Amino acid sequence: MIKKEFEKFEYEIIAEDPVDFYQNLKIFEEMVKFAKELGKFPPEDPLEGIEKDIFLAKILNKSKR
Repeated sequence: MIKKEFEKFEYEIIAEDPVDFYQNLKIFEEMVKFAKELGKFPPEDPLEGIEKDIFLAKILNKSKR
């Protein structure tokens, strides 16, 4: 019951506020700029932790079958 009401509320909020691509792009660019200022982007080793990501992807893909 509560979940249905929440989903209805969520749908109404989304319908009232259309997506603004350029605003979202501006936010994304500012986040990348901030990450660069912190020295966190680009990562020193882009493949760091990839084994963990592959492991999780395999588990998630098996559960979809």
